[in-house]
Amino acid sequence: MKESQQLRTLAVDIGGSGIKVMVLDEEGNPLSDRHRLKTPHPAKPKKVIETIVTLAEQQEYERVSVGFPGVVQNGVIKTAVNLHDDWLDRNLANSLEEILSKPVKVANDADIQGFGAVSGKGVELVITLGTGFGSALFINGKLVPNLEMGHHPFRKKETYEEQLGRAAFEKHGAKKWNLRLEKAISHLDRLFSYDALLIGGGEAKQIEFDLPANAKIVPNITGLLGGIKLWS
Repeated sequence: MKESQQLRTLAVDIGGSGIKVMVLDEEGNPLSDRHRLKTPHPAKPKKVIETIVTLAEQQEYERVSVGFPGVVQNGVIKTAVNLHDDWLDRNLANSLEEILSKPVKVANDADIQGFGAVSGKGVELVITLGTGFGSALFINGKLVPNLEMGHHPFRKKETYEEQLGRAAFEKHGAKKWNLRLEKAISHLDRLFSYDALLIGGGEAKQIEFDLPANAKIVPNITGLLGGIKLWS
């Protein structure tokens, strides 16, 4: 590689329903369109990794950032509630490095969405509404690791994810889901006293109520764009 050539990063976002990739330059700007394939079901490691490799084969890049829907420690998967238990204690970074022959870093998907969305000022809470309920907390741009608030109790002996995940939306409908989300936002504001709430994920489009002044919806692409921060 020539010295003047920029390092290209393949950003990967693993979701419960889809796996997306995009190539970024060193500043985190897109160099390719977003490409997507459905997440295989059951979402066991072998099939998910094969899907990532299929998407990667179509791109040119020198390194890889991966967002995974669960707790990740040093590239090792610690929770995978919306995928499969076979992920537990698997080193996804090492597995992909062996196949792709490129350096790989893996982090929680909500953390990466936050890296792509936060301003770096004050207390900023990120929540993602998709198959599950993701969360990330930033203080002056610094990540508070392993928040995983989605599996904490919310109401009626159920967690945020059980009340606000995609399954709950499909079971109870938009009206009840929106009432729950509005209540959750009120709870979270009191809990964290955040300066900003940033809402992402595929189900954010289902929001029908007026958000508080300190809350806003961020585009799904931030879940890919934030991948550049793993190399900062």
